[in-house]
Amino acid sequence: MSETEDLQRFARNIQQDVIARADAIADGGLRTEVFAEMMFEHLADAAEIDDGIACNFEARGMRCSGYYLSEDNDRLDLFLVLPRLDGLAANISKTDIDTGFRRLTAYLEKAVAGLYREQEEALPAYDMSRAIWDARDDLSHVRLFIITDGLANVEQMEGSAVGTVEVSRHLWDLRRLYRTGSSGASREPIHVDFAAMGGSPLRCIVSSPAGGGYRSLLTMIPGNLLVEMYRLHGPRLLERNVRSFLQLKGKVNQSIRRTIIDEPQMFLAFNNGLSVTATNLSVRDHGDGTVDLLTAGDFQIVNGGQTTGSIFRASRKDKVDASRLQVPVKITEILADGDIEQIAPRISQSANNQNKVNMADFSSNHAFHRKMQELSRSIWAPPASGMQRQSRWFYERARGQYHDALAENRTDGERKAWEATHPRSQLITKTDLAKFEQTWSQLPHIVSRHGQKCYLDFMDRLDQRGGFEPDEAYFKRCVARALLFKRSERIVSKQEFGGYRANIVTYSLAWLSHHTAKRVDLDAIWAAQELSPNLAEYIATISVHAHEHITSPPGGQDVKEWCKKDACWEKFRERSIPMPASVEAELVSREKAHTSGSAHALEEQTSEEETEQVERIAALPAQIWFDLAAWAKDTQSLQPWQRSLSFSLGKLAGSGKRPSRKQAMHGEKIIGEARSLGFRG
Repeated sequence: MSETEDLQRFARNIQQDVIARADAIADGGLRTEVFAEMMFEHLADAAEIDDGIACNFEARGMRCSGYYLSEDNDRLDLFLVLPRLDGLAANISKTDIDTGFRRLTAYLEKAVAGLYREQEEALPAYDMSRAIWDARDDLSHVRLFIITDGLANVEQMEGSAVGTVEVSRHLWDLRRLYRTGSSGASREPIHVDFAAMGGSPLRCIVSSPAGGGYRSLLTMIPGNLLVEMYRLHGPRLLERNVRSFLQLKGKVNQSIRRTIIDEPQMFLAFNNGLSVTATNLSVRDHGDGTVDLLTAGDFQIVNGGQTTGSIFRASRKDKVDASRLQVPVKITEILADGDIEQIAPRISQSANNQNKVNMADFSSNHAFHRKMQELSRSIWAPPASGMQRQSRWFYERARGQYHDALAENRTDGERKAWEATHPRSQLITKTDLAKFEQTWSQLPHIVSRHGQKCYLDFMDRLDQRGGFEPDEAYFKRCVARALLFKRSERIVSKQEFGGYRANIVTYSLAWLSHHTAKRVDLDAIWAAQELSPNLAEYIATISVHAHEHITSPPGGQDVKEWCKKDACWEKFRERSIPMPASVEAELVSREKAHTSGSAHALEEQTSEEETEQVERIAALPAQIWFDLAAWAKDTQSLQPWQRSLSFSLGKLAGSGKRPSRKQAMHGEKIIGEARSLGFRG
C-alpha cells in the first residue's frame, strides 16, 4: 500500500474516531474539542508534550484550542487545532497555517498582558488566560502547536520572542502524525550531532561486555550543551525516564540548584550525572580504549531528569553560566542483539538512587495491561437493549492497536463486520481506564490533574497492590465503570453547563461512589450495557451540585486548579444530596458489594504492610471507636465522615468483622488525629 493510501486510511480513522467519541458524549457535537483531545493524547504518547487541556477560545484576531503549563510554570504549550475531518488526506494551505500561528501568537501576547480581566470568570477560557498571566514571570519557553488532519507543505517554522520568553513554532500535519504513530513507532527519535552542537566531539572511555547486547561510553557533557539539547527537544529527551515531571520542590532538586548557583566548580563531585540510552553511535576510535563520539541516534536520558531540568532552569531563570558545569554521563548503546524496551527501564530503575522510582512510564507491557488486553479479546458483552448482536469492549494497552486490528481486515465488508463487533465507542485506552478506576476509587482531584498524571498515579497505586491480576469478573465490572463514566459524560453534556464537563463527571461519580459505599449494581450495568433510568436521572441531579461546587472556588482561584486539590473533594464529599428511594432500591447490599468484589477488587487486595495495618485496626476494641465517635460529635473535632467511619469501625469490631484496607487506612489516621486533639481512648 502506498503512503498516499496509508494517509487516506489514517485520515478516515481520525474522522471516524472523532465522530464516535463526539456522538458518545453529546449527539455528535463538540467535534473540534474531541479532535483536540485526541491529538493531545497522540502527542503525549509520542512524548512530544507532557499533556494538553482542551480549552477553546476565539476572539477578533485570536484563537487557541488548549494549553499546558509545566509544574514549575517554566514551559507553556499552546495549541490550535485545524480539523478538516473529511477523511480525504487533502492539502491545507500555507495561508491557513500562517494565519493560525498569527492568531495563536496574538492570544499569547494578550494573555501575558492580562486578557483574563476582560473574560467571563465562569468560562474555562478564563482559567487558561489567568493561568498564563500567573505564570508570566516564570516562563522561559513557549511552544506554539498547530495540529491538523490536512497535509501541509511548510518547510520551516521560525522562532520568535514575547519579551524575554523564547517562542518556538511546531506544525503537526497528517503526514507527521501518521509517521509518528505508524509501524509501531510511538515517537520521532532524537538525533544528536555533538560536533555541530557543541563545537567538538565528546571524548569517551568505551567498554563492550561480551554477551551484554550493549556497549557503554563514559564521558563529560558541558552544561551549556545539555541546556541546548533540552531547549531543542524538551521532555522528549526524557521519554524513557521514570521522572518525566521536572519540579524544583524536593530536597534533592533544591540541593542541585544550590550547587549549580553557588558552587558550580563542585557540581562534578556532588552529582551522579546522567544515564543515557542511544543507538547507532558514530565514533572515531583511538585504539586505546577511548573514542570520539560524533553522533548518536534515539538519544534518551533514562536517569537524570532532575539534573537536566535543574541545569536548564538555572540557565534560564538564574542566568547561570552553564558552561562552567561538567556533567558526568554514561551512554549505553543498545546493539542489534539487545532489546532497548527491556534494557532501558532496567537501567533507569537501577541507576536512579536519588528518590523512589516508579515504573509507570514503561507500563504498556505491564502484566496488568497485558491481561486486560487478553480478557478484552475473549469476553463477549451482552447485547444492548433491543439488539441481538453481541459485541466486545476493545482494550488498547498501546496506541494504535485498534486501528492495526481493523486494518487486518482487507475488504470493506470485513472491516464493517469487525467494527460492528468492536465499536469505536467501546474502545478503552489505558489512560481511559485510569480515569474510570480513579473516579470510582473516589479520587476526582487526581483525575482532574489530567490524563498522564492520573495514569501515573493509577500505576503507582497498582504497583503498591503488589501482583494484582485482573480476572473476568474484574474486567466486566471495569467495563461497567467505563459505561458509568461514558454515559455520565452524555448526561452532563445535555445539562449545557458551558464547560468543565470532565471535572463535573468525575466529581459526580466519586460522590456517588462515596455515598453509596460503592454499592451501585455494576453487574446489572454490565448485563444491560446501560444505566437504569433512575440512576441516570440521579446522576443528572448530582451533576448540578458538582457544577455549582467546582465553579465556586474559595478566594476566586482558578476552577481547574481548585478541582485538583484535596480540599475541593473533601468539601464536596460532605454535601448532602437526597437519594431517591428508587435509586436506593437498586443498590446491592454492603455484604454483597464487599464479598463479590464489586466494590473494587483492585482496592481490596492488600500489600503486606497494609495487611499489618488492617490487623492493628481490627485489634482495637469496639468501645474505643464508639467513644471516639461520641467525643468527636461533642467536641466537633473531626469531620462528619470521620465520625461516621469511627462508628462503623466500632460496629465491625463488635461483630468480629475485619475492616477493609481503605477503612483501616482512614481509621489509623482518624485515631491518630483524634489523640493529637485530646482524645484519651
